[in-house]
Amino acid sequence: MTQGFRLSIAIPVFNEQEVIPELLGRTIAVINELPGGPHELVIVDDGSSDRTLEMLEAAAANDSRIMVVALSRNFGHQIALGAALDHVSGDVTVLMDGDLQDPPESIPALLECHQQGYDVVYVRRVNRKESWWLRFCYYSFYRLLSMLSRIQLPLDAGDFSLMSRRVVDQIRQMPEHHRYLRGMRTWVGFRQMGISVERSARRAGHTKYSPLKLLKLASDGIFAFSIVPLRAAALIGVLAIAISAVFSLYSVYAKYWLHSPQGFTALILAITFLSGVNLFFLGIIGEYVGRVYEETKARPHYVIRRIISAGEIVTGEPDFQTRLARSRIASSTGMH
Repeated sequence: MTQGFRLSIAIPVFNEQEVIPELLGRTIAVINELPGGPHELVIVDDGSSDRTLEMLEAAAANDSRIMVVALSRNFGHQIALGAALDHVSGDVTVLMDGDLQDPPESIPALLECHQQGYDVVYVRRVNRKESWWLRFCYYSFYRLLSMLSRIQLPLDAGDFSLMSRRVVDQIRQMPEHHRYLRGMRTWVGFRQMGISVERSARRAGHTKYSPLKLLKLASDGIFAFSIVPLRAAALIGVLAIAISAVFSLYSVYAKYWLHSPQGFTALILAITFLSGVNLFFLGIIGEYVGRVYEETKARPHYVIRRIISAGEIVTGEPDFQTRLARSRIASSTGMH
């Protein structure tokens, strides 16, 4: 890495007051050992209700390399990741979660791969510390999504990754609201490779991904990168027609040659089954239509409450990005 090389580390957080001190300490320690600079740490507070934002603002006041982007409310993890990418300015960006399950000490390994010419270096999670049923769900989901997707998505790869500036610029231009960043990162292309990193246990606090939120994230990945569910509706419809035709022939044969009355139970089962299939795929079609409706409203992905950079609140001006750039230039000779 040259002397002018700049690294951005983008981290979304939500109610992580127990983790913040260790997160900042370990991440800053990694930055201090890297050549180049000044590097930056962009932390997006996703509408925390505890002391997370207060602690981050205090840290930003004491270290000019820390920028805090406070959102007006909780917009969700994937949106917060996008907000972090919107405010980085480095040559490369490392995206990681704020619960320290993504160890900051792995960042030098990502940078080594980037020096080999890779624009994206993603992390394959190994030796996860979650419960067995959750590990099984993750394992199954990644393989199901890879099978359904039109692009080859890497298995067991989370959001922890390094992206070059041109990859970040491409992701910024993607307007969809139901975001699955791991798939968007793959869709962009360029040279990509994965490395295996042990998935650490959460350091403190509790996970913000409930089973319902995990299911939503899984559905975002499937609906954003596959139309197989729609095609499955057509295939099952053709299969139902074929089975109905065969059953109709059997019914005629049974009436005139076997002289046996038709069963009421079989009729009820057939109606119930086909009605259930019909409603299920109407729901899938409705999910796609609902996502189209969300996109047509063209609302912004998030609303910023304020931004703290170099210890200064810089939001409230239409050209705050320009002022941010000036703050970074001024901080290049400050605390590193």
